[in-house]
Amino acid sequence: MSAMLQPQIILLKEGTDTSQGKPQLVSNINACTAVADVVRTTLGPRGMDKLIHDDKGAVTISNDGATIMKLLDIVHPAAKILVDIAKSQDSEVGDGTTTVVLLAAEFLREAKPFIEDGVHSQNLIRSYRTASTLAIEKIKELAVSIEGKSLEEKKSLLAKCASTTLSSKLIGGEKEFFASMVVDAVIAIGNEDRLNMIGIKKVPGGTMRDSFLVNGVAFKKTFSYAGFEQQPKKFLNPKILLLNVELELKSEKENAEIRLSDPSQYQSIVDAEWNIIYDKLDKCVSSGAKVVLSRLAIGDLATQYFADRDIFCAGRVTEEDLKRVAAATGGTVQTSVNNIIDEILGTCEVFEERQVGNERFNIFNGCPSGQTATIVLRGGADQFIEEAERSLHDAIMIVRRALKNSTVVAGGGAIDMEISRYLRQHARTIAGKSQLFINSYAKALEVIPRQLCDNAGFDATDVLNKLRQKHALPSGEGAPYGVDIATGGIADSFANFVWEPAIVKINAINAATEAACLILSVDETIKNPKSESAQGDAAASAMGRGRGGAFRGRGRGMRR
Repeated sequence: MSAMLQPQIILLKEGTDTSQGKPQLVSNINACTAVADVVRTTLGPRGMDKLIHDDKGAVTISNDGATIMKLLDIVHPAAKILVDIAKSQDSEVGDGTTTVVLLAAEFLREAKPFIEDGVHSQNLIRSYRTASTLAIEKIKELAVSIEGKSLEEKKSLLAKCASTTLSSKLIGGEKEFFASMVVDAVIAIGNEDRLNMIGIKKVPGGTMRDSFLVNGVAFKKTFSYAGFEQQPKKFLNPKILLLNVELELKSEKENAEIRLSDPSQYQSIVDAEWNIIYDKLDKCVSSGAKVVLSRLAIGDLATQYFADRDIFCAGRVTEEDLKRVAAATGGTVQTSVNNIIDEILGTCEVFEERQVGNERFNIFNGCPSGQTATIVLRGGADQFIEEAERSLHDAIMIVRRALKNSTVVAGGGAIDMEISRYLRQHARTIAGKSQLFINSYAKALEVIPRQLCDNAGFDATDVLNKLRQKHALPSGEGAPYGVDIATGGIADSFANFVWEPAIVKINAINAATEAACLILSVDETIKNPKSESAQGDAAASAMGRGRGGAFRGRGRGMRR
């Protein structure tokens, strides 16, 4: 009887929402699969695009997994993990963002029946980690190195990797054109790690084919004063002076008080101001530079002065563009015009100002250090050019990774099918429940070829059966076979040049397994009520302030 009258123990604050145990785990798995269903249809060359309309009225059209995940305002705590792995895949490798989200969700979907049947999630986690290690070893074993090839061969191999990435994007129709452009840009910056050394400038109008690569720097013409039209617009092998100095006539800004005994002395003060600016301009001209760029304004006096001496000048150049010009031409940005020596001046083969669409562009070509490149993108709509820029970013990242890690694997779902077959075979050698779990991991890997077929409108069951049969051949000749998007059958992905860097797959499997294991290891969610009430209080106090203190001044003695 006394046991029944035990007092209730209250641990958590009133209103705290807790959910735990099996239902909680299943609910987290459902949330993750729901998120994956959003990006599922964007996978592959026949993937669809998503149109996302945010609260500010901005419209984004994209089929890049990471972009979509960022723009979706996901509030579910477990599903946010998928957003994080998509972001990490994007920053680490650049491509495979949809793949990583799909794999993580599929691992969880395969784990769900086991969880519902009462299997402890730690057993699943252990098996998944083992399977992941085996899968990555197998990828490394199957990868083909592109090291030791000549530059021309390397270029064509890298272009194949870039076109595999671009085939699933909006600009897939022109993938060969853009792939060679991306490879040239990446090779131009050499071992330079900073991605901002490849500039992408967007100019609406024209067709995609009007896009071009500048082996140096290009930027939009800056604001200019009168006298600009008289300046020459083309130079061969000019010296380039880069400044962070304002070349404008300045009146004294400080509260300086000057007492004059004679009005004629006033003229000498005015002259001093003019002498300062003329002195600066003379030093710029005597340096022998033919192109003067400054991060700060170059005024109308300076513009006319340079024009009279056949010198081109541009002020208010953005810091990023100025840094890229410095890196490309070998110049150094100066904060003073005193003591300008030849060593700090940059140079290039050709400088010209050219019309691109309805914009004027300043273009530096044939730069000596060659550590930078600029892609000028053309296209119809703004959203289209934005998506083309995202696509090129992915391709640039992929080519950089392939250059550094120099191993590639067959794409088109071939590598996924081969790992799946290998894991199924390995599972048979294991006694105990672990065999089932590794089998389910192997089955989950088939989601990539299956989704490629679904998105292209083919019969996924039929194609997967053909792939399983081909990969099961004892000779191992079926290993490079993947989905043939063109015909709806299967084809040798390696022979068809559908390649992707091995690092993309390794990273995707690693990140997806880690995310799945993390979600499987959570068995309780506690939601603190304080955060909700704090938000309510903040909103109420903001309302009170917004009404100009409408609630103030009503004391007890005041008549109502």
